[in-house]
Amino acid sequence: MNPIPYGRHHITEEDIQAVVEVLKSNNLTQGPKIAEFEAAFADYIGCKYAVAVSHGTAALHLCAIALNVEPGQKVITTPVTFAATANCVRYCGGEVVFADIGPNTYLLDINKVRELLEASPKGIYKGIIPVDFAGRAVDLETFRKLADEYGCWIIEDACHAPGGYFTDSKGTRHNCGNGDFADLAIFSFHPVKHIACGEGGMITTNNEQLYHKLRNLRTHGIQQIPELRQFNHGIWYYEMQELGYNYRLTDIQAALGISQLKRAHEGLKKRKHIARVYQKAFEGKQFIKGQSAVVEEHAYHLYVIEVEDRKGLIGYLREQNIWSQVHYIPVHLMPYYRQFGWKEGDMPNAEKYYKHCLSIPVFPTLTMEEQAFVIKTINEFYA
Repeated sequence: MNPIPYGRHHITEEDIQAVVEVLKSNNLTQGPKIAEFEAAFADYIGCKYAVAVSHGTAALHLCAIALNVEPGQKVITTPVTFAATANCVRYCGGEVVFADIGPNTYLLDINKVRELLEASPKGIYKGIIPVDFAGRAVDLETFRKLADEYGCWIIEDACHAPGGYFTDSKGTRHNCGNGDFADLAIFSFHPVKHIACGEGGMITTNNEQLYHKLRNLRTHGIQQIPELRQFNHGIWYYEMQELGYNYRLTDIQAALGISQLKRAHEGLKKRKHIARVYQKAFEGKQFIKGQSAVVEEHAYHLYVIEVEDRKGLIGYLREQNIWSQVHYIPVHLMPYYRQFGWKEGDMPNAEKYYKHCLSIPVFPTLTMEEQAFVIKTINEFYA
């Protein structure tokens, strides 16, 4: 059997033709496909504005800049995420403060966040970055109330969760990244994500002012609206008004993203089906912890189990050509963040989770036979 990874992109003939059309066109970058992708993605998510950028890390960085993160300002986030979530604060000189996760959801624990906010004078903390980890949506309604109480902005890291959602206290569905509660949200188009562009990212928002600022920041700080420029020397004129970056997406990537987006619902449906099969297969197994029930709102970028003897299981799976992965090593225990005083014991729930967590294969093209083999192999190891 061919290797079975924890995640895999799916490229169709339609995807290839979409890219070929761009390669044959007059625009490889900064062409019409960017705006088309942005409009299609905003429609899919249900927000007013979308800004395509070169990758998810660029999206995070631009969000931090747009929200005026400055040296010394404190921002709260989760330790169970990829390092980029925290790093965007450091890029701007801000201070990252970690709060622990809920042991059952793996999401940033709002009670721990409240404890941090209550322990300091208002104004010390400037923002909160919750993560829709593995595809499970954060309840942003409750986070918004807390953020407003303490004067904080919210960046929703929704890289794992296009198509995920939560239901608010009034019974209204809110798609991840729809901008109803977060000031800004970010997505990634890395190959193992729901929508694969090779690399790429998107920022979504309902704030028009932030939208225009982000568009300028991704293109060297050059003002995109002629009427807002200080001068106008002629039709050739462009004007850099602030320090920006070259964080643009290409038309090639945007074309691939548009094509992939057309079957996003189908891929999400398959991910949830795979999750249900795993849940049924592992129900009642003593060696499996966590993921006790399938959550309908979950986007299932990852299917995470918690097990004993994870190291042994990973090795056994690898022998059988099954490539599992660990998501994630808690960010506060990375050597870079340890230098700021973070240490083992600071985030007990996150650290306990890390000792046992394992992401097993979940992607739309995973076959029934492949999933059955993964289940059989895990059961054999613990037999």
